[in-house]
Amino acid sequence: MDIISQAISSLRVGRGTVRRFRQSGLWGVRYSGLTGSGFHVVLQGSGWLITADAAPVEVRPGDVVLITSGADHGLSHAPCPLRGLPQFTVALDQTASGPADFEFLCGAYRLDHGRVHPYLGALPDLLVVSPDFERFPALRSVVGLLDDTSHVRAGGEVAQSAVLDLILVHVLRQWMEDEGGEDRPALTDPGVTAALRAIHDDPQTRWTVSQLSETAGMSRTAFTKRFTSVVGKPPMTYLRHWRLGCAARRLRETDASLAAIARQVGYSTEFAFAGAFRREYGVAPGRFRRDAKAPRLKPTGT
Repeated sequence: MDIISQAISSLRVGRGTVRRFRQSGLWGVRYSGLTGSGFHVVLQGSGWLITADAAPVEVRPGDVVLITSGADHGLSHAPCPLRGLPQFTVALDQTASGPADFEFLCGAYRLDHGRVHPYLGALPDLLVVSPDFERFPALRSVVGLLDDTSHVRAGGEVAQSAVLDLILVHVLRQWMEDEGGEDRPALTDPGVTAALRAIHDDPQTRWTVSQLSETAGMSRTAFTKRFTSVVGKPPMTYLRHWRLGCAARRLRETDASLAAIARQVGYSTEFAFAGAFRREYGVAPGRFRRDAKAPRLKPTGT
């Protein structure tokens, strides 16, 4: 099954952003507190990726730093302790003309409500990929499109989400090929794959553990144990998260009524759906929709 597509589509619950930054001199910045997934693309100059527990890694033009599930990290002109870097602010220079020592793009899906997909959570916290444009020529064009969407233009929010998806797909593809499958989440079990496909394709079905174990061709006990080991959570917990993630995307992307969305994701009543959604995301579905569709203000502070 195409687990990368499923994982990236789950990020659309959050709002995607792309910005371009320029730094010169003795610069450095720390990123912390991100709930979601994001990346940095180095456009010009060289710098260092700083983490709390590993040695600094030099990054050069073209390199992509993928933050799979919001791990704290920093970028700096030279190796240094992470705690010594100032916290990121959106007041970083984005408009100054003339040459800069270091230019990079920041892109992210911020999940103000919800959780990162188990596939992304099972990957290493930070991946550094040096794009191979011979094997993946489309990635060069995607980076160019990403840079274009960093400018405020009509239709920019829709374009940003599309290009964010593309760069995540291409970077993960190359990383997986380069690693030869090592350290990849083990989602190749045929029984678990069959159950996941059933959940993903038909979230409106009132699945039970017995039905899913039959789909997987396993006993109920063996299936529950195997599914939990491979996916990282029990079948019914995963089913609930998937259903509510689908609902959140529909709230953000469509004007369907709450009752219609409730039926589409397997809830018999709007009341039951609203209660489950509030427990998962911390806000009522109507509030989530209003927040998601609120106009995005130009950032001016921290």
